[in-house]
Amino acid sequence: ELKGIVFVIQSQSNSFHSKRAEDLKRDILKQAVDLGKELPTVLLIHQINRHEGAWTILPLMTDFSVTYGRNSSWIFFCEEDTRIKVIKLVETLRRFDKSKEWFLGKALYDEESTIIHHYAFAENPTVFKFPDFAAGWALSIPLVNKLAKKLKSEPLKSDFTIDLKHEIALYIWQKGEGPHLTPVPEFCTDDVNSYKVDHCATTFSNFLPLCGQPVNKEDVFVAVKTCRKFHGDRIPVVKQTWEREAALIEYYSDYADISIPTINLGIPNTDRGHCGKTFAILERFLNHTSPRTPWLVIVDDDTLISIFRLRKLLSCYDPNEPVFLGERYGYGLGTGGYSYITGGGGMVFSRTAVQKLLASKCRCYSMDAPDDMVLGMCFSGLGIPITHSPLFHQARPMDYPKDYLSHQIPVSFHKHWNIDPVKVYFTWLAPNTEESSNGKKVGYNREDL
Repeated sequence: ELKGIVFVIQSQSNSFHSKRAEDLKRDILKQAVDLGKELPTVLLIHQINRHEGAWTILPLMTDFSVTYGRNSSWIFFCEEDTRIKVIKLVETLRRFDKSKEWFLGKALYDEESTIIHHYAFAENPTVFKFPDFAAGWALSIPLVNKLAKKLKSEPLKSDFTIDLKHEIALYIWQKGEGPHLTPVPEFCTDDVNSYKVDHCATTFSNFLPLCGQPVNKEDVFVAVKTCRKFHGDRIPVVKQTWEREAALIEYYSDYADISIPTINLGIPNTDRGHCGKTFAILERFLNHTSPRTPWLVIVDDDTLISIFRLRKLLSCYDPNEPVFLGERYGYGLGTGGYSYITGGGGMVFSRTAVQKLLASKCRCYSMDAPDDMVLGMCFSGLGIPITHSPLFHQARPMDYPKDYLSHQIPVSFHKHWNIDPVKVYFTWLAPNTEESSNGKKVGYNREDL
């Protein structure tokens, strides 16, 4: 029965992430050997093909159907940090009739309708359940075959991929005609060392990655994009919250205000995108900062970020690689398209990535083009992959399910809309609420913000 499960690890090609995915693959195969079972198939998404949209999973359904549609029972998806007890997973899946259409996972739901889900199910958002990828999730082969057939007759539309887990659940649900997500209590996101996990087939290592010492404060240059109309209300929030964590920080505006101080890059403020301003910041970083500063972070003036945690996270990445890191979105990935790092949660660049970008001829098609999307297009054209981290957030804490945030140590949130941003920072991001040195989270009070 184990050989009837195809494991798909939602991996990435960056060296840090691909190594973690390979480690998980080895662990699954070792458990199979120890059980005396025939080895299952274990796939790493970033290796499946060069299709830019492979990470969005739905475009792969046709391949899965053709390759595994006859001899397998389940496709089981997991993240690189999901931990799997293979024998327990086999027992759990055995409870479900593999000849029927099943969509299994740990259920998340919105407590209130939210912009990242386009205010779906506004009357009662709690009714719609979608899977927490960290716990693993499974599709029965009959459902995979059905989805593949549907994709043939109705190709995916070329629009935005913002929150993949919600969008996959919506696609499978088919406006009520397809299966709902069936919650499976054995799919867990508790830490592997928790007393709660005896019944669990999956667990999740829910700490902030740290690979050796955090990078030095002086290794991270922070660029804040602002404009004159926000100098009075947004910049004071930055100064009250995270500015003190940054050793190297500059504020870029359309007006030089010495009290902040801001630097006028000579680019007028635009109401739409800020491509011109962002490329001016990249040029300035390359030409006017120490070549020994390996990392650049570009944030909006209403981004709340923990530079302290970011320095830990960056210890896992090699700045000699072209790294472009943050929260990944997609545009038109069903039909080619490209992935990009959404700007509000913060965009992190290695100096190597900035050098490669500016050495290319890729630039803004207009000064007010959306900077994050143009950067995604440029890096895609250069063959430099986007590196996704779920610890960066384009929206506010209240825009995500509590259960989803409960297994994260977040690096950023975005927007001051209808919240007290200082309170959000000190509740969710401030170093004094930090996890203790052994990588476990300290219990601290996260109010309903």
